[in-house]
Amino acid sequence: MEHRIVGPGPYRATKLWNETVELFRARMPLRKHRCRFKSYEHCFTGAEAVDWLHELLRGSQNFGPEVTRKQTVQLLKKFLKNHVIEDIKGKWGQEDFEDSRHLYRFPPSSPLKPYPKRPPYQKDVIKFPEWNDPLPGTSQENIPVRPVVMNSEMWYKRHSIAIGEVPACRLIHRRQLTEANVEEIWKSMTLSYLQKVLGLDSLEEILDVKLVNSKFIIHNVYSVSKQGVVILDDKSKELPHWVLSAMKCLANWPNCSDLKQPMYLGFEKDVFKTIADYYGNLKEPLLTFHLFDAFVSVLGLLQKEKMAIEAFQICCLLLPPENRRKLQLLMRMMARICLNKEMPPLCDGFGTRTLMVQTFSHCILCSKDEVDLDDLLAARLVTFLMDNYQEILKVPLALQTSIEERVAHLRRVQFQKSYPEVYQERFPTPESEALLFPEKSKPKPQLLMWALKNPFQPFQRTRSFRM
Repeated sequence: MEHRIVGPGPYRATKLWNETVELFRARMPLRKHRCRFKSYEHCFTGAEAVDWLHELLRGSQNFGPEVTRKQTVQLLKKFLKNHVIEDIKGKWGQEDFEDSRHLYRFPPSSPLKPYPKRPPYQKDVIKFPEWNDPLPGTSQENIPVRPVVMNSEMWYKRHSIAIGEVPACRLIHRRQLTEANVEEIWKSMTLSYLQKVLGLDSLEEILDVKLVNSKFIIHNVYSVSKQGVVILDDKSKELPHWVLSAMKCLANWPNCSDLKQPMYLGFEKDVFKTIADYYGNLKEPLLTFHLFDAFVSVLGLLQKEKMAIEAFQICCLLLPPENRRKLQLLMRMMARICLNKEMPPLCDGFGTRTLMVQTFSHCILCSKDEVDLDDLLAARLVTFLMDNYQEILKVPLALQTSIEERVAHLRRVQFQKSYPEVYQERFPTPESEALLFPEKSKPKPQLLMWALKNPFQPFQRTRSFRM
């Protein structure tokens, strides 16, 4: 029984949790142990559990070789808290797991995580306004009219309409393509594109479509700097100046032009801790709780790198602009620190790359549910982000082009229906062009000398010239 690859789809985090629990129960070696002059059958030490589970997770394509021993210990703490395992005396829940010779065992049955039951979402089909539909709040009866003085001519007109000789006039309301229509087009086409990349029949079970804000998508596409970083309209949501200065300091180390105070031994470690404390105290992860299942679902595509990058691009467009900006600046700093050979070690126990992943993964991706593998999944995602952040945090050009072409087409249709005569003059049809520019009779091409088969052959006498 091996860890199978769990692809994109609903409840991916739940599937990974249940499969890991089942593998752990089925394959973890159990044996007899002695503790305080007493023997215990079918149990294992905390260190043995960490060793075995660590190798299982590192060998799984769902998590990868970047899984650390510390992350494995954190997962076993969750197992103990949720009664997947218990200590040798049957205690669980409030006890803390120890990576030591402390003895643990499996309960008679380890509870699996139930699949969440969500109310079915109704698919919101975008209904574009019909050109003859009245505006909301108006009707034929409520249209103000002037009082008409009845005379013979007016009586004849009304009588003709009543007996059907003259068709009654119909009031036609001409509608414009509103800003709300454009926002709904951006939202629907973006979600449709994501659904197509993930290969799912519906997105309803990985995100609540009603919570997707179309204004966020449009802002993340158009309100950007030359470097592609989001520009915020509300400056109160910006990073604090001291955090931004600290990030610039480490990103440009050792050329810290923004800092005027003298540096001391270990200065860079204190600056890094300042940044880590700020991001660690955020109320919500940068990728938001709402989009957790969507990003976890995309992790199932990592074997297809190009498709995974494309899916991550679309998911990052759904973020609030302030979250996307903080993520962009954080990933740029992390990548520069990892590539900077002049940067002194920021931690004695970890390499720079591992330290970046361990420090910031929880503030980037996190689940509300404690019964989850969010630590492992976040580390997997952040590692992929660090390697491909320049592509992932770009606006997908194909999506932007298709949406802009769709909006332009609808505006042309609206203009054509509202002003058919003007449209026909500006955009003539082939039939109208044929009437305006009739085809002239084409002159026959002149016979050229080199068009002959053998133009310069000597004259040969035939039989009719014989004497």
